[in-house]
Amino acid sequence: MSTEGQDRRPEPGVDEAIRALLLLMPRMVGRAKRIRVPEELQSLALAPRHLSLLSYLLFDGPMTVNELAARLEVAPTTVSLMVGELSRKGILERREDESDRRRRIISITESKRPSIDGWLARGAHAWRQALSPLAPEQRQMFVQTLQAFEAAMTSDEDD
Repeated sequence: MSTEGQDRRPEPGVDEAIRALLLLMPRMVGRAKRIRVPEELQSLALAPRHLSLLSYLLFDGPMTVNELAARLEVAPTTVSLMVGELSRKGILERREDESDRRRRIISITESKRPSIDGWLARGAHAWRQALSPLAPEQRQMFVQTLQAFEAAMTSDEDD
C-alpha cells in the first residue's frame, strides 16, 4: 500500500483497521448492488443520485427544491432537473406551497411510495440496527469518518 506524501507512520492498529475495511467495503457495496429494484421501478432507469433524493423525501417528507438542494449539497438547478425527470416518470409530484404559492413542494407520488419504501427500508433498517447501540457521539464520529473517507477518495481522483 502506498503511503506517499505521508509524514508519519500510522498509529498501531490503523493498518489492521484498514485491512478489515478493505475486505468489508467491497462486500457492503456488493450487497447494496444486489438489493433488487422493485419490478415497478426497474424500467425507470434510476441512478444512484436519485436514491439520495428519494431517501430524503421518504424519511423526512415533502420539501422544496432549495431544501433538497441543501441536504444533497448540490445546486438547486441540479435538483430541479432531477425533480423534472422523476416527475415525468411519475415518481415525484410538485404542488403549490399553501403558505407561499410561488414555492413548489416536492413529494413522492402515493402510487410509487410503497415500492420505494420497500426498496429503501432494508438499508435503513440495517443502518438503524448497526447505529442504535452507539452513543450519539459515536454515531457522529462514524458518519464523519465515512465523510472523510469519501472526501479523501474524491481528492485522490482529482490528483
